[in-house]
Amino acid sequence: MCWRRGQSLGHARPLLAVLARVGTSHGITDLACKLRFYDDWAPEYDQDVAALKYRAPCLAVDCLSRALRGSPHDALILDVACGTGLVAVEQTTVTITHLHPAPHAGTFDAVIIVGALSEGQVPCSAIPELLRVTKPGGLVCLTTRTNPSNLPYKEALEATLDSLEQAGVWECLVTQPVDHWELATSEQEMGLGTCANDGFISGIIYLYRKQETV
Repeated sequence: MCWRRGQSLGHARPLLAVLARVGTSHGITDLACKLRFYDDWAPEYDQDVAALKYRAPCLAVDCLSRALRGSPHDALILDVACGTGLVAVEQTTVTITHLHPAPHAGTFDAVIIVGALSEGQVPCSAIPELLRVTKPGGLVCLTTRTNPSNLPYKEALEATLDSLEQAGVWECLVTQPVDHWELATSEQEMGLGTCANDGFISGIIYLYRKQETV
């Protein structure tokens, strides 16, 4: 079970309040408004995410760590849109170290972005930049939700990923659908992307390796 951080935090807010807040965040598409929203949310973000049983950080880090070449202790990882550090916590548990906050061209053994690829957050146009800062032969791990409201973004994202693969700059190693991504935040989310019996929406993990020569 991949939701560790924040599970034991006290004074947790009621689940309905958490669902309402997360649902609101999904609906904000203006960047400035979203940044203000997350600034206000930051003090309670980890415990709210734990209440949603959000599994993406754990699953993505596990996917990435299995594909790393050599010792994970020596891996240089860029954690993009790192937020409160949920991915960093998981990386510590699998001994991936040396996270850096700023990108440098062709520097990183791997780049990971979890929970930020959706409408109103990181645009698909940022994907080539993630690839640029990755070393030749390095890895890029990405996630997105596959619930109904995020399907248009997912389609655009996959078109971007596919176009880069067709251009020969990277190859897809893993496409991992996940049924139990996080709890749905509203009835509108209870559709094709939802496990009807338990209220979870679905998501997906992508893992690419940059070509040695581009």
